[in-house]
Amino acid sequence: MRKTINKTAIFGAIGICFIGFGGCAGTLEEVKNAGRPPALSPIEDPAYAATGRHQIVMPMPQDYSRATASNSLWQAGKQTFFSDPRASRVGDILTVNIEIDEKAQLNDSSTRTRSGKQSGGVSHFFGLEQIPGKVLPSGFDPANMIGTTTSGDFAGSGQVNRQEKVKLTVAAMVSQVLPNGNLVVAGRQEVRINNEIRELMVSGIVRPQDISAANMVQHTQMAEARISYGGRGMISNYQSPPKGQQILGAISPF
Repeated sequence: MRKTINKTAIFGAIGICFIGFGGCAGTLEEVKNAGRPPALSPIEDPAYAATGRHQIVMPMPQDYSRATASNSLWQAGKQTFFSDPRASRVGDILTVNIEIDEKAQLNDSSTRTRSGKQSGGVSHFFGLEQIPGKVLPSGFDPANMIGTTTSGDFAGSGQVNRQEKVKLTVAAMVSQVLPNGNLVVAGRQEVRINNEIRELMVSGIVRPQDISAANMVQHTQMAEARISYGGRGMISNYQSPPKGQQILGAISPF
């Protein structure tokens, strides 16, 4: 006795299994690290961790010599006669003050209307203009053979209301001194509270004269600034959808 299998039931079971595995995919990492707090990253070059590059290559003006003049206590290139406590060499540390308080509001709307009408026909064509009337239904008029009418309406509107406020301080290290004297700085800070890690990364290019006497620079004075503030851990994992749902949402055409 041959059993008849319902195809609908088979596809339904496959779909349920796929969704179930999709929901479990997001918890595989949690099962692997069950009972253990998230691990801190190892100490490494902060420039590579923040920018992904070991060195920055940019077109720079010709370098100049900073040799000490004979019989003189003054060294060319120095900003002060005495020792300068501000960061100036590779490996020196300075403080980056990040204070972002921005607000943006945008309103946009557009309306478009278009209509058109076209007609065409043949009144005389060597006496052959009546030939289509023998094939087409009665009432055919060659003078009004073709007629088209088009119309279209479009209306759209959008609104953006964004407000961001971030106030942080992080220590960064000079990773490179460019030929013109500017400093490439990068820093990273990780703080673990229970099972959640908060990570702050900053990098950019700083002019030595913008560094204050307290060895501090504002983020608004950094060129090519890259600032990242985020976290990872149990709370961050629960706030994001499981990996299976993300894959299903990416490949689903609906």
